[in-house]
Amino acid sequence: MLEGFFKPTAVALVGASDTPGKLGYTVLVNLIEAGFKGAIYPINPKSAEIMGHKAYPSVMDLPEVPQLAVIVIPYNHVPGALRECGEKGIKSVVIISAGFREAGVEGLEREMEVIEIAKKFGMRFIGPNVLGIIDTFTPLNVTFAAGTPPQGNIAFMSQSGALQTAIIDWSLAAQDLGFSKFVSLGNKADISETDLMLAFVDDPESRVILAYIEGLPKGAEFVKVAREVTRKKPILVLKSGVTDAGSRAVSSHTGSLAGSERAYDAAFYQSGVLRMDSLEQLFDAGRAFANQPLLKGDRIAIVTNAGGPGILATDTLERAGMRLAKFDAETIKKIKAVLPEAASAANPVDVLGDARSDRYAAAMELVAADPNVDGMICIVTPQAMTEIVETANAIGQLSQRFDKPLLGAFMGEERAKAGVDILASYNIPNYRFPEHAAHSLAAMRDYIQARDRKERTIVTFDVDKAAVQKVIDRARKEGRVSVGETEARDVAQAYGLRLPNSRLATTADEAVKIASEIGYPVVLKIASPDILHKTDVGGVKVNLSNAPDVRDAFDLIIYRATRYVPDARIWGCLVQEMVPTGGIEVLVGMSKDPQFGPLVTFGLGGILVEVLKDVTFRVAPFGREDAEEMLEEIRARALLAGVRGRPPADREAMIDTLLRINQLVTDFPEIVEMDINPLMVYEKGQGAVALDIRLVLKG
Repeated sequence: MLEGFFKPTAVALVGASDTPGKLGYTVLVNLIEAGFKGAIYPINPKSAEIMGHKAYPSVMDLPEVPQLAVIVIPYNHVPGALRECGEKGIKSVVIISAGFREAGVEGLEREMEVIEIAKKFGMRFIGPNVLGIIDTFTPLNVTFAAGTPPQGNIAFMSQSGALQTAIIDWSLAAQDLGFSKFVSLGNKADISETDLMLAFVDDPESRVILAYIEGLPKGAEFVKVAREVTRKKPILVLKSGVTDAGSRAVSSHTGSLAGSERAYDAAFYQSGVLRMDSLEQLFDAGRAFANQPLLKGDRIAIVTNAGGPGILATDTLERAGMRLAKFDAETIKKIKAVLPEAASAANPVDVLGDARSDRYAAAMELVAADPNVDGMICIVTPQAMTEIVETANAIGQLSQRFDKPLLGAFMGEERAKAGVDILASYNIPNYRFPEHAAHSLAAMRDYIQARDRKERTIVTFDVDKAAVQKVIDRARKEGRVSVGETEARDVAQAYGLRLPNSRLATTADEAVKIASEIGYPVVLKIASPDILHKTDVGGVKVNLSNAPDVRDAFDLIIYRATRYVPDARIWGCLVQEMVPTGGIEVLVGMSKDPQFGPLVTFGLGGILVEVLKDVTFRVAPFGREDAEEMLEEIRARALLAGVRGRPPADREAMIDTLLRINQLVTDFPEIVEMDINPLMVYEKGQGAVALDIRLVLKG
């Protein structure tokens, strides 16, 4: 897939130039110096020859149809050049030129024209507004970056081309950072991260996929494809624009719309994607995946010649949920035999500051052979007697005999460099600080868990969709986007939720009559499609135990509603049975994320949700396993399990509610907000009751 971009046999460069400083010059120089073995066709109507290659006025004049065309001309000429590529039969195009969506409304119109031209001729394109693309194995470099990164097994894609130029420069100085594919995505008018993931998943030259993203307009498609890809290959992502200011910067930079942070976290988790917190973390973990075998467990051994760094690595591993390996008794016995008496044979293994290469080699050999060890970190601090080069060679040779990840932490700079270079020759990543090595092993563990997470079981219920559609149609007919509780109850009942006995009263006398039929005590709530937060206007009265109380409450609620929201449509008051106390109040809600769609929420309910914000999320549709996990992810999960003699809350009732709401918001994408707050959950076997419901439809 997308082979025309990465394995072309001929490349046409539209806008090629022999003038230093121009984009067309730099791209052509990179293409030639990268060692591209196919035909190179410079396109420039003002030149007959450029850098030893015959130039052509147009792609229409070429003697063959190239697999790839690269466009580096001013934006106003791009549509015409792209149209000629289509007429020539070229199917893969990289549009480096800027001046499109990122430039404003006029630029967006130009971009839409480019999209239509590509569709007409069945072309795929990367860009516009990109740095270009690199394949170090072809080899191919059609970027305006300063040079080609080293060959390696990392496939990297980024929405920021400028960021990539810095990474290339960094990689040229590093000894253990190499790339297979290097793609600038720019505006993503056609080819996106999703397309590239599908292209990279079966690429034998790419062991890990790294991405810097600013937005995912087709979030649902990303989740679906990423879940398939992560079954075979790790995907590590750095998502920018996480703050309000960052989100605004994203919009001005590439025109992307940043989705909510909680949606990204949920989407990445559900799709098996590992989210990194920084560029350093992204490439730290990427180097481990690209160069070392995967972990088979979470038991890590540390061998060090300094106690402090070993403790730092241990702390980092434990905070990440990893375990220090517990050696077999025979392993400890053998380690003691090869180390001085003052050394530590337990994990972390401290070979002492005077350790030479033979002591390191002996200890590492025994540790690596222990069946309880899944991965290793070798820490070396450059003390006066430390044999940096010999130790690095010994570790490198050892790594080739064991199918376990081994990461180096040769600390320091000047003296450590020779050892770091040797480790790189054995494909062992080195980290300046042991905590970084520990974080990278934790990322490996996280990927294995994500990869092996079983397929989700999508649960569906026998529901009354027609009843829900009737409510939505009524709101639409009346020009409303808000759905009052009376109507929301009809929606909830149609999807099988348990509700308290309630009826609408339009007068105080009617409220008294209904209350006597339901049975005291009762609750009164304002019934209005325009008042969703009832307590904010004094629209709720509870524990009303007689007719005078009901009559007074009705009049007061109507008065307050008309005073505080004078334009609201008032239907009356909902008279509702007073459900038993003693349950736990939780929240089940949904908000529509612009990129991923329905985002279902679970957490503590009532007023606590606003104060504690103890909630967790999933992108719908999700499976029963996700609903079960949501109950375990909130900080207050112990309350649900029962504390201080309190019985456990009805777990199945909460899972059932989550799954029914999951189905509802999937069936009806026009619902953009929904809250059940509170959902009163009783002890195991007693179920749950939705006490207050609100709905908002798409405007």
